[in-house]
Amino acid sequence: MRLFLVTGLFCLSLFRPASLLSQSSSPLPNAPAPTGNFFERLGNAYLSDWKPSTSASAAAPRRGYPAPLDSPPFPSSDYSVGGTPVIGAPDTQTYIMMQAINGNRGRVKIYGWLNGGFNVSTSNKGDAANSPASYYYNPNRVTPDQEVLYIERLPDTVQTAHWDWGFRLAQLWGQDYRYTTAKGIFSQQLLQKNHEYGYDPVMFYLDLYNPHIAKGMNIRIGRYISLPDIEAQLAPNNYTYSHSLLYTVDPYTQTGIVTSTKLSDHWMVQVGISGGNDVALWTKDAEPTGTACVDYTWHEGRDASYTCANSFNRGNYAYNNIQSYFETWYHKFNSRWHTDTESWYMYERNVPNIAGNVSNPIPTETGANGAFCSAGEQKCFAPEFAVVNYVEYEHDTHNYFSFRTDFLNDIKGQRTGTPTKYSEHLIGWGHWIGSTILFRPELRLEHSYDRPAYDKGTKSTQFIFAGDITYHF
Repeated sequence: MRLFLVTGLFCLSLFRPASLLSQSSSPLPNAPAPTGNFFERLGNAYLSDWKPSTSASAAAPRRGYPAPLDSPPFPSSDYSVGGTPVIGAPDTQTYIMMQAINGNRGRVKIYGWLNGGFNVSTSNKGDAANSPASYYYNPNRVTPDQEVLYIERLPDTVQTAHWDWGFRLAQLWGQDYRYTTAKGIFSQQLLQKNHEYGYDPVMFYLDLYNPHIAKGMNIRIGRYISLPDIEAQLAPNNYTYSHSLLYTVDPYTQTGIVTSTKLSDHWMVQVGISGGNDVALWTKDAEPTGTACVDYTWHEGRDASYTCANSFNRGNYAYNNIQSYFETWYHKFNSRWHTDTESWYMYERNVPNIAGNVSNPIPTETGANGAFCSAGEQKCFAPEFAVVNYVEYEHDTHNYFSFRTDFLNDIKGQRTGTPTKYSEHLIGWGHWIGSTILFRPELRLEHSYDRPAYDKGTKSTQFIFAGDITYHF
């Protein structure tokens, strides 16, 4: 709790209310005013996106190294760093919805996407038989995965003259709510009723940007995506339809405050405090939980190392009270190829034994797995570690290929429900129509080594052909 008070007082000492009302120019200040009715403008916006003109636009000003990647086809032009906008990068993103509303002339933006997919699996024993594979945990289905609406304003982090502000409200409905749900925030849909589809306000936060600290500091307050990871919950932020095993079982969201300070073009540091992983601040599971990360970039932005103590406290068993430590390395080989590698170590202490080898076992909490402890132990230490590698190839701005290799050792079975080692291999293709429709088919092979883990514990190997379509608006 003292850490929370110190962080809050520090942020209040930086606060200058009058300057927060400063406005920057809109992303497209010289864009012509829209004509026609809303639906005409919407249709014309899609036609322009699918058959774009060949004229090149001038690059927007940027502080720092140039962005290492092309987007599209990749999810982002910058390597993934959570908890902050990219400090020094301009907001040049336009959206079909905003083109129809106001010609993309404002800084408050409303946009989103419709995302659905299918999978054909060798597992066939009903709901959850693909698990721990995600997001298609139900085999042999066509699924509305996530239908998402954003309302946001990004702070202007290129300018260095005044404070600026931003916010994001993100609403999600679909099967993927089961991966984003935080206990205490509409969690009865999952934890009490286990609905196949549900709703989650996956992000709601305020950004305060102070350009007078080092090369810029962003303060994020609210519910945000957990900081590290190559992947994210939202479909457009990922190379592939499915997620790695590493990502499936680590923390998803936190509610709290995190500061991100750009010290130089090389260094950025982040410090924060939250109520814990995937829990609302008002639940009994909430506990002051620290976050500390360091990002180092070199080779003029072609390489980056992101080291994160994502969540640390006493580590005792509670809803998703995982202690988690991450290392991520990004490397660009050339204009076509780049690779991303992530590893983590996680654990909980005093996890109840569910192995059936102890008298008077301690009950587990709803939605929080127990562990396969040694005989006679009522509780035990439950660790796990994992590593994933992506190799990405850009064929052109409309096509890219993904190669993913993944290893997870769930030593006590506390994250997947099976104490075993896993491997996963995937090849995927991403194809864009304009910048608004993305199709991602993939082939995925998984294996559990110490005991069967797939098809409800009856198979050690699983093969899946799957694909999704994301339709942006």
